[in-house]
Amino acid sequence: MSLLYPHYLWLLLLLLLLFIKRDLREFRVTFYGYMLSALFIIIALSRPVMEQEPIESKQILSDVIIGVDLSYSMQTNDIEPTRLAYAKEILKNLVDAEQKSRFGILGFTTNAIVLSPLTEDKELLLHLFASLDDKLIITKGSNVMSALELARKMSNSKKATVVLFSDGADELGYEAEANFAKKNNLRVNIFMTASTMGGTMRLDGGELLKDELGDIVVSRENSAIKEISDVTGGVYTKDFDELLDALDTQKSKDSESKTTIVRNLELFYYFIALAIVTFLVSVTTLKRYVAAFLLLFGVHVGASQNMEFFNKATHFYRSGEYEKAIQNYEMVKSNDVQTKSIIFYNIANSLVRLQEFERAREAYIKSLTLIYSKEADENLQHLKGVGEKKEMSTGKQQAKDKSTLAKKEQSSKKQKEGGGSNMKVDVAGGSGADDKGKKAEVENQVSLDKGKAKLSSKQYELINKRGVDEKKPW
Repeated sequence: MSLLYPHYLWLLLLLLLLFIKRDLREFRVTFYGYMLSALFIIIALSRPVMEQEPIESKQILSDVIIGVDLSYSMQTNDIEPTRLAYAKEILKNLVDAEQKSRFGILGFTTNAIVLSPLTEDKELLLHLFASLDDKLIITKGSNVMSALELARKMSNSKKATVVLFSDGADELGYEAEANFAKKNNLRVNIFMTASTMGGTMRLDGGELLKDELGDIVVSRENSAIKEISDVTGGVYTKDFDELLDALDTQKSKDSESKTTIVRNLELFYYFIALAIVTFLVSVTTLKRYVAAFLLLFGVHVGASQNMEFFNKATHFYRSGEYEKAIQNYEMVKSNDVQTKSIIFYNIANSLVRLQEFERAREAYIKSLTLIYSKEADENLQHLKGVGEKKEMSTGKQQAKDKSTLAKKEQSSKKQKEGGGSNMKVDVAGGSGADDKGKKAEVENQVSLDKGKAKLSSKQYELINKRGVDEKKPW
């Protein structure tokens, strides 16, 4: 696959800037839907394509030299709107109809000039015809011989085909021109652009053109020019279809054209479709059906990951790596209120270990806001009035008076040196007579109820004395 417009990929930097300030751990369907839609649109703008095998075609082309009479008589309006305008229209139709020819264009009055060399470029020829301005032509006469001489020079074909668009000019006979054309292997076709009735010509001031005797000049079809076509084997006609038939029979293998066609399979349609679908899913209720569809095919949303993050956090807590423990606790995402309460409780315990008491206080409050627990309430009371990284001067007394957990820890001091474990992953978040009931109730859940950690009064004493042994975390 390749990109036709890869510079559009610079727009991806805008998406990157949005992600820099975004917490990727917070999953928002709408936000990520917008981002994916923008990503697909940018890829579509870069025009991805699959290159197909190129096809090479060969064409045998025939050379056709077209001579256009540009003399003043071509402005006569016996053929509407004028003879020259009519000739331009026929030229356009001829170029469109002839698919296997190269065209060279010359214009002639008393002299002949090259308007376009032999070319296959139809657009160039059509533009040339449209740009011919009869108002700039002031020459009165025509010299057909100059047109034939230039036509012979324009083509290297052994027998060149020539088409003259003319009203016949002023000559009474064209024997010399016919002999020249025959001698130089020119096959001349005449397309007559005048009528037998003829018409008058007007000067710039609107007056009719008159001859030296003062008589009004009437320009008519001069059929004497037919001698050239008869001698050279061409046609003399006013009918366009007859001209096409003649050119078809006169074709020769003058040149060979090789064309390589490279076909690309466009892929941007698919990315546009993906962008539309993603956008609709992110802003409408379709997201519900998509989630149901994914679940139907066994896509488990976060359950296994949550357990993995929680287990890692518990391991880091027991190892004394409290910052990593907090990071992994924060990675746990759940809509269950009890699970959230446990997570905030464990984060608060980790923050106490790091002596970040203000943040710990906020985490305890969040845990209590979701579900009340005696342990979280007692620990929050111990943190009242304690600043960041300050000693808890009254922690020992408060623990003795208020913590039932402290009594248990003191009674088991001989059994466990330094106090109890502050990460009791085998105990539910509550305490008292209801513990067994709560434990039985949540055993079948995949939630993280079994990981709620508690701080003992002994640990608070150690915190106040700054004597925590990090090699043996409690």
